[in-house]
Amino acid sequence: MAETETLELQLNSSDETLKLGEIIGKSLNPGSIIALVGDLGAGKTVLVKGIAKGLGVDEEPNSPTFVIMNSYEGRIPLYHFDLYRLSDEEELLGIGYDEYFFGNGVAAVEWADRVKGIFPEHTIKIEINILESDSEDSMTKRKIKLEGNRQWVLLFKNTAEQAFPTLKK
Repeated sequence: MAETETLELQLNSSDETLKLGEIIGKSLNPGSIIALVGDLGAGKTVLVKGIAKGLGVDEEPNSPTFVIMNSYEGRIPLYHFDLYRLSDEEELLGIGYDEYFFGNGVAAVEWADRVKGIFPEHTIKIEINILESDSEDSMTKRKIKLEGNRQWVLLFKNTAEQAFPTLKK
């Protein structure tokens, strides 16, 4: 079993969530899998939009809630899954998810906690929680917990700290 590392960050806005996603996207390789967990409206899709930008995708991803998966071309293809409406793992098997998980692209999976048993060991897990929201200026603070291969997380941490000098742990 590969050694894992956890990194916790606090972000102060949706723009920072988007920027973090872009940094993540730039650090990914073909075959990377991102398992996203968080409440409705926590920022999972915003993070995926940033990941897409980091992968060189020109098109802005939309949440594929009703179609389960959308694909986008970039430096590395992005396969964006939304499992919110999934009733069981059989539906995911029916679309051949393994071709996307073990192919030449990056799979970003929202609501990953609905099918925990399908993710391989090298999956990067990202949990997003809303800390507070000020409706007057739409400022939303989020806590991001990122867990994955120790080497990747430590490399990512250095990059993120350069981009966000005021990151709080």
